[in-house]
Amino acid sequence: MRKLGFAAAGAFLLVIAEIVVFVLVAHAIGWWVAVLAGVATTILGGVLLKREGVRAWQRLRTAVNEGRPPGGDAGTGVAGLAAALLLLAPGFITDTVGLLLLIPPVRTFTGRRIRQATESRISAAAAGDLFGPRIVKATRADNGTVPTQPGSGEVLQGEVIEGDVIDPQHRHPTP
Repeated sequence: MRKLGFAAAGAFLLVIAEIVVFVLVAHAIGWWVAVLAGVATTILGGVLLKREGVRAWQRLRTAVNEGRPPGGDAGTGVAGLAAALLLLAPGFITDTVGLLLLIPPVRTFTGRRIRQATESRISAAAAGDLFGPRIVKATRADNGTVPTQPGSGEVLQGEVIEGDVIDPQHRHPTP
């Protein structure tokens, strides 16, 4: 319930900030130009919403058809859809953030952050299904036991599949 209160307060503050920024921009460039700019970005947001939605759906279908995890492109697709929705919303602050999300490096960075946030909120098995195996660092004690302190033992790099560490340099044959 507390998060809902923060969200409502944030939305209220955003509306106030959008009104203040609109008045300042309209005063600087003229009321009609400001209104036309707002209408233009709303139309652009609608066009982008359709385009980004179709692209995201095509990337998802391609990934599934190729048998690879579909989540790799999902973060970037969500960032593109967020850009379109922000442009669709009235206001120059949301338009600015939406336009920033259209820049490829910003979209890629945001997509990675969305992926990280998603991975931290779902189970490891679901993250593996959605994003594929993750490269992690694991520590193995010298005597074959589980290390008692972080950093003690040999550091391995490999993929985690179903909770097992697979050492790419030293593979044991499975019985």
